[in-house]
Amino acid sequence: YIKRLFDNDLTLSAVSVKGEISNFTNHKSGHLYFSLKDSEGQIKCVMFRSSAVRLKFPLENGMRVILFGSVSTYVQGGAYQVYVNSIEPDGVGALYLAYEKLKEKLYLEGLFDESHKKTIPSFPTRIGVITSPSGAAVRDIINVTGRRFPLAKIYIYPSLVQGDAAEKNLIEALDYFDRSELVDLIIIGRGGGSIEDLWAFNGEMLARKIYESKTPIISAVGHETDFTICDFVSDLRAPTPSAAAELAVPDVRELLVYIDRLSDRAIRALENRALQNRERLSAIIKNSIFTSPKALFEKRKSELSLLQREIQNLTDRKINLSHNAFKINAEKLNALSPLSVLSRGYSVAEHNGQILKDAKSVKLGDEISLKLSHGTLKATVTGREKGKEK
Repeated sequence: YIKRLFDNDLTLSAVSVKGEISNFTNHKSGHLYFSLKDSEGQIKCVMFRSSAVRLKFPLENGMRVILFGSVSTYVQGGAYQVYVNSIEPDGVGALYLAYEKLKEKLYLEGLFDESHKKTIPSFPTRIGVITSPSGAAVRDIINVTGRRFPLAKIYIYPSLVQGDAAEKNLIEALDYFDRSELVDLIIIGRGGGSIEDLWAFNGEMLARKIYESKTPIISAVGHETDFTICDFVSDLRAPTPSAAAELAVPDVRELLVYIDRLSDRAIRALENRALQNRERLSAIIKNSIFTSPKALFEKRKSELSLLQREIQNLTDRKINLSHNAFKINAEKLNALSPLSVLSRGYSVAEHNGQILKDAKSVKLGDEISLKLSHGTLKATVTGREKGKEK
């Protein structure tokens, strides 16, 4: 009876209650149990899993919230409580709180680090665009790219950009472009809107997919003042889709002007080099080797004659030195020669071709030869005299 009274009361069927969470329990079933209190009292609350999965931020004790639901009784427990359908932070929007918490989490994990960001190619010729095919964003990107850099081909992957299925759609598009290697650069984005409209670009799974991408990504979500998680994790953030196209490709008119400047500089450089070479050639032509080549040969001829005379002098000096040395050595050899000794009246006795040094080496009656300075005598041994013993 009491439960019927509560359930049939129109006032209690749709209430909003503001207070501070306490006694919070996140049950393994997915149901959330807590109390909501203020300075005047408290009331028990339950949020079943079917509603809890839609929460954009985690609940915790001490958090001030505004909850929406109905008041009824739990017969088995004998108590009345609020059956909560949705919750918002008191004073801060739920989506904004969820955005700030996810932003802090991914920042601490390093997903926003500049060191991880890839360089945007200077001249991309194949650009993948992930956005709604019917929105103004895709038209802006096509128009700006076509005007600035007609050489670029644009590949559009139509995707939802808001709603519950949008994040999954965006991830599928990124995965296709990254795996196929069809494009040099990816632009992902949409036009402006409320935080609810842009919420698909604040998804954690999308952020991690962008971080893992091998292809450089430009984020172009919303207007200039809108910032999403997608902007922080992408390799480059553009304030609008049009600005993304301007950042993605160079302006062909500016390139032509730059090429003209380079061409003028190249021509001036070549002219200056030609002028320098002409001046250098003119100076070379004025050199004496060209104005009076015979004088150069005469000079070299004189130098050659001088060198020839020096060589002859050195040769003669060397020959004289060698001749004198030879003469001295010959005299020394001649002084030691046996013939020189013979010429002074000495003779050399030989027996059977051997020079005699000892009288005992022959016998009486042996024939010996006496070699003189001029000629040889044959003699017979008739006697021996003893010499001094050595």
